[in-house]
Amino acid sequence: MTRSSRPGFGTAIYFFAAFALSIYFTFAAVQGDFGLFRRAEIAAETRDTAQDLERLRMEVARMENLTLRLSDTYLDLDLLDEQARSVLGLLRADEIVIR
Repeated sequence: MTRSSRPGFGTAIYFFAAFALSIYFTFAAVQGDFGLFRRAEIAAETRDTAQDLERLRMEVARMENLTLRLSDTYLDLDLLDEQARSVLGLLRADEIVIR
């Protein structure tokens, strides 16, 4: 008796399972929680966060400078005059207000 040249049913199941697993792992490598797309999102978030951090550091440095200029050990008369005008609404006697 001769055996048929068709592959057996078990071989087809084996190749189908191997193909399905390879598709699954490929999809997970691209779309998964640790995939390529997520890595690109994390890189973009990192850049945005670094820019926000730098902006906040500059704001803190500016505020520290203003605080120093209004401290008891250092008095900036121009800044004091500006703050008195904006916060308290004070004017000098020789100024004219136009509304």
